Amino acid sequence: RAAFPIKMSPGVFQFNDARQKFSICTKEAVKSKNIKPLTLVFSQLSGGETEKKSTLDQAFRGILEEKILEQGECEDFLSIISLSINGVTEGICSATTPFILLGDVLDCLPLDQCDRIFTFVEKNVGTWKSATFYSAGKNYLLRMCNDLLRRLSKSQNTVFCGRIQLFLARLFPLSEKSGLNLQSQFNLENITVFNTNEQDSTLGLKNLQHTEDKEDGMEVEEGETGDEEPPTTCSVPIDYNLYRKFWTLQDFFRNPLQCYEKIFWKTFLKHSDDVLDVFRSYKLDDMQASKKKQEELKPQGEAHVYFAKFLTSEKLMDLQLNDSNFRRHILLQYLILFQYLKGQVKFKSSYCVLTDEQSLWIEDTTKAVYQLLKETPPDGEKFSRMVEHILHSEENWIAWKNEGCPSFVKERPPESKIPKPARKRPAPEDFFGRGPNKKVLMGNEELTRLWNLCPDNMEACKSESREFMPSLEEFFEEAIEQAEPENMVEEEYKVVNNSNYGWRALRLLARRSPHFFQPTNQQFKSLPEYLDNMVIKLAKELPPPSEEIKTADDEDEEEDNDDALLKESNETNNSRLPDIIVW
Repeated sequence: RAAFPIKMSPGVFQFNDARQKFSICTKEAVKSKNIKPLTLVFSQLSGGETEKKSTLDQAFRGILEEKILEQGECEDFLSIISLSINGVTEGICSATTPFILLGDVLDCLPLDQCDRIFTFVEKNVGTWKSATFYSAGKNYLLRMCNDLLRRLSKSQNTVFCGRIQLFLARLFPLSEKSGLNLQSQFNLENITVFNTNEQDSTLGLKNLQHTEDKEDGMEVEEGETGDEEPPTTCSVPIDYNLYRKFWTLQDFFRNPLQCYEKIFWKTFLKHSDDVLDVFRSYKLDDMQASKKKQEELKPQGEAHVYFAKFLTSEKLMDLQLNDSNFRRHILLQYLILFQYLKGQVKFKSSYCVLTDEQSLWIEDTTKAVYQLLKETPPDGEKFSRMVEHILHSEENWIAWKNEGCPSFVKERPPESKIPKPARKRPAPEDFFGRGPNKKVLMGNEELTRLWNLCPDNMEACKSESREFMPSLEEFFEEAIEQAEPENMVEEEYKVVNNSNYGWRALRLLARRSPHFFQPTNQQFKSLPEYLDNMVIKLAKELPPPSEEIKTADDEDEEEDNDDALLKESNETNNSRLPDIIVW
């Protein structure tokens, strides 16, 4: 049999060749920072869109791997990632590619360089939230941030951890279930370690040595050392019992559910009373530290002080009790705990109910804590009001969580399509007045006659015979006559005192008199008084009525006119338009 050579069809995709071309072109695109050459090669290669996208994704990862092995700079990594973002926008690579590249970089770099890479991630949060990237990359970003948080120390990398948390808060909506503590669980792993063995305590020895020094007369009198600064030692008598009670309270703040058990509640009650009594008895003075000391402790520039975890050393106890920030931390923990104990939380167990005695103690202690916050310098009053406002706002979030954290975005209701009216049989032309007689047929002889009295309905409405509003002269003629002194009409018999007449007069003045809208400094106590004033103005402007002597012929002529008007009125009443005007 003759052997025929097998030829590849031009449409078959060659993975290795395509990857090599993509790699070469990608390196050139990274150097030139232009995506167009890569787009041109993508369109020229044969094969399906999915195959070419997968190959370009592999080319991106291969180039990034080479840069990492060469220990390149962060700018080189970010250039490759930026190029992949442009590739997704142009539709030549998968939407997950930039996130995979970010994950590869952060997994291979030390923490100091991860900080610079994460700055790029923060700046592009708007890109990640766009429709092209969000659904494809939100899980990658969440996994990447969680991996970073596991590598970071909460006490040494506090700022970096906070930036990651803020980024996630900006990325995901408030109703995102992965970022919500729906069942109100507590972080029980947050254990505060302190000295629980009284025999190892040095507080008793320290106090004993201080007492012996006093007995030996070794205390230094004021001004003897030449230093004007007050002593920095605390005047609070600290012993191991106070130390143990103070730090035991942190276990109740960590797990508030213990307060619903009688035994633990008694312990919490006793320890809280002792600690708060110490805060009441030994208040901080706003001028406790000298100006020199305050300048030394003042943070440089815009630096902030972070307290990632409490320091529980016995040697620091006296300094901590003299620190206003430390006291505020403890008092604020009390307020947060009390809000949880009193609040209505959806996932509380049935036994988590306070007794009347417990509720009364919490209410009194809350007032005492707010009072201590006001007395703690600096700006105690301002800080207390701010804390109260924040906790009040927190109640709205608690209610939102009890409702199952519904989304804040309201979806538009589906647009209901208006059904098209069914086509009806066309009416005859005579029905619409298009026939030879141009007469509209109403189905009834009388209705047809009334409807066709006037061919134009608007013109019929504008007819002078349908003008029912009286003129100012006609309506106020009687009031003007009664206002003249020579007529001697008593005040109670004047028409302006009639409320019905006054209401109609106001409507007529608003339509036909310019005086109605003119501002005036006069103040009128009643409507009749105002109408009297308007009648006087109108009497000056309107022409006086002419009095003529009527003869018998005139009277006959008037009677004929009345008959004609009555006849015309009857014909008008038979028209199709109603003659009803409410006055």
